Amino acid sequence: MDLTHYPYPSRRFVVLGRRGVVATSQPLAAMAGAEILLSGGNAVDAAIAMAACLTVVEPTSNGLGGDLFAMVWDGKLHGLNASGKSPLALTPERLPAGRMPERGWLPVTVPGAVSGWRALHERFGKLPFPELLRPAIRHAEEGFPVGPETARAWRRAEEVFLPLEGPEFQAFKEVFFPGGRAPRAGEVWRSPFHAKTLREIGESYGESLYRGALAEALARFSAETGGLLTLEDLRAHEPLWVEPLSADYRGFTLYELPPNGQGVAALLALRILEGLDFHLEDPLGYHLQIEAMRLALADAYRHVADPRHMEVAPEAFLSEAYAAERRRLIGERALPLPLPGLKPGGTVYLAAADGELLVSLIQSNYQGFGAGVLVPGTGVALHNRGLGFALEEGHPNRVGPGKRPFHTIIPGFLFREGRPLGAFGVMGGFMQPQGHVQVVLALAHGLNPQAALDRPRWQVTPSGEVLLEPGVPQAVALFLKDRGHRVRYELEPAAFGRGQVAFRHGEALLGASDPRAEGLALAL
Repeated sequence: MDLTHYPYPSRRFVVLGRRGVVATSQPLAAMAGAEILLSGGNAVDAAIAMAACLTVVEPTSNGLGGDLFAMVWDGKLHGLNASGKSPLALTPERLPAGRMPERGWLPVTVPGAVSGWRALHERFGKLPFPELLRPAIRHAEEGFPVGPETARAWRRAEEVFLPLEGPEFQAFKEVFFPGGRAPRAGEVWRSPFHAKTLREIGESYGESLYRGALAEALARFSAETGGLLTLEDLRAHEPLWVEPLSADYRGFTLYELPPNGQGVAALLALRILEGLDFHLEDPLGYHLQIEAMRLALADAYRHVADPRHMEVAPEAFLSEAYAAERRRLIGERALPLPLPGLKPGGTVYLAAADGELLVSLIQSNYQGFGAGVLVPGTGVALHNRGLGFALEEGHPNRVGPGKRPFHTIIPGFLFREGRPLGAFGVMGGFMQPQGHVQVVLALAHGLNPQAALDRPRWQVTPSGEVLLEPGVPQAVALFLKDRGHRVRYELEPAAFGRGQVAFRHGEALLGASDPRAEGLALAL
């Protein structure tokens, strides 16, 4: 790994330290993590502080009413699924015209992120839980200047949320669009109710949101404005500790969490690519990578669901025999939208490391701000993760009561030659497993972590179109077009995700942060 080689047009470099490293998509949140490390906290403490801070300083992508997934290395790799289930009252018959609306109460599932903070702290935390939320409370109470990328996302959200009508949307619009518009870059935004809520979460160690005053306020507002979420749904929620799954590629081992997340798509794609010979930047290499990803996503879209309802075991994605079967389908021409081969049987990411712990954490409200529903008098803006459900009858992920939906958000973790390398992730909807694969390929072909994040990306959309970042050479685009791919250059950087890295490098700790966001990596 050459830490001096940066072949792509970015002016970012890896950062190196001995005591700790943090990386995330917003500078104030990264500073919150560093503040906790300097106060004697460990990497998990820092991760929780960053996660809480991001609900304030980047509310366009996550919130207190979202979900969370994480992996932690402490000598063993632990996986945490802190996603929530659908309300017990949610049935397909509840959906108007047989479709899931994007906003309002129907796509709201139980928010799991706060329970994830608590679970991480109970197992690994060092400092008192309330202390970890202090930086977030300070920014919510005193206000902070909105960053440029966050301001862009906030302004785009105006056309989505300001036209919404109904009592369930009123408090949300008053808090996030004061004066009837989004705050502009550099303007100071405050959220005193958010600060009050964070204090209550800290003092109750998260219990209030599920079995206390915040839960009662949430359930009451739901009942008053047509929601299905109840106290029974909230009280029944518990995060799950799970066993990560893995796949090898050229000396690296990628770990992903099992479903209901889409991490198995990244693992299957790498299994397919392990049996193919190509150079990273050759046009043929792009073709092979895209085809492997297309095949893996077809299986994920068809089979990933709440594990209790899946028709195939997650391990079925990972056998070499199945990878070889899918690999044989790749030819010289682009595949049409492929059928799954297995037979039935808006997000923030952060990474942190210290001398003992490595943390990979991701949380989200899904489509930007989520459902557009905020519990009055609190900072709890609810997600719309129910959009991850399928509507097709007989599908294992079909919408129904008490189910965890298909989830796009996935934390990643890497080993190299049998030893833990560290935490990484690339947030961004269906881009996430594709981003994981592209970062692993770049690292395996010799790029350092910052260069791996800088490298121009591609994305296969659910419709089968291939999006290319402007830095991908035109010769690659023409080659792919000649192979039958529907290719389009996409100018919006957010379409290609935003990644972060916290790795071990010899005796040092190393951080890197994606130039597509305004965040940074800090090393101590």
